[in-house]
Amino acid sequence: MEDRDLFETIAALTTPAVLATVVSTKGSTPRKAGAKMLIGEDGALQGTIGGGCGEGQVIEAAQQLFEGAGPRMVKIDLTDEITSWSPAVCGGIMNVLIESVRPAGKPR
Repeated sequence: MEDRDLFETIAALTTPAVLATVVSTKGSTPRKAGAKMLIGEDGALQGTIGGGCGEGQVIEAAQQLFEGAGPRMVKIDLTDEITSWSPAVCGGIMNVLIESVRPAGKPR
């Protein structure tokens, strides 16, 4: 999904969502800085930050924002399981900013 499509979706929101943005990477990662994913309150996803367990961590952290927590950085460490049998292990680290986005005119 292109950023333009994602931002159009954000502008048309009718319910709260969480925007996840990869802000930095080190080593081999599935996506690079600037990759974005929108997480809907209903669990719907648009875009991707790379899939797999790292994306799962971000989705889990997003739930805390729906419960009133503030924005924060989530560190996705893909090096811990470098010897794993899983072909999805990349061997890098991503820092992902998660922040709430609200429909226009609806305060937190």
